[in-house]
Amino acid sequence: MTKQIITLSDNAAQRIKEIMSNAEKDSLGVRVGVKSGGCAGMSYVMEYTKEANPNDEVVEDKGVKVFIDSAAVMYLLGTEMDFKKEKFSSQFVFNNPNETERCGCGESFKFSI
Repeated sequence: MTKQIITLSDNAAQRIKEIMSNAEKDSLGVRVGVKSGGCAGMSYVMEYTKEANPNDEVVEDKGVKVFIDSAAVMYLLGTEMDFKKEKFSSQFVFNNPNETERCGCGESFKFSI
């Protein structure tokens, strides 16, 4: 069995279930990608997806579907997606072994590939 591109913590899977229960009826799941930008060079992107792109990688874990943008696969290999809830904020957190640097605000990151 091949290893999944990303894995989900229990907290992340639960939060995705919660947001999907409030999503529009035709949403299939969430799509994760990366984009250029931020102080360190790249940032993670999450959005609802209404249709699967033919090149998407689909991860089914703990009862939820996460669609991985094909352009992001090489950046996300081995990543754990978590959801942290703190006193004043809550957010998805990507524990990515491929990152070589992360900006101070935690919003962007850098790879050496």
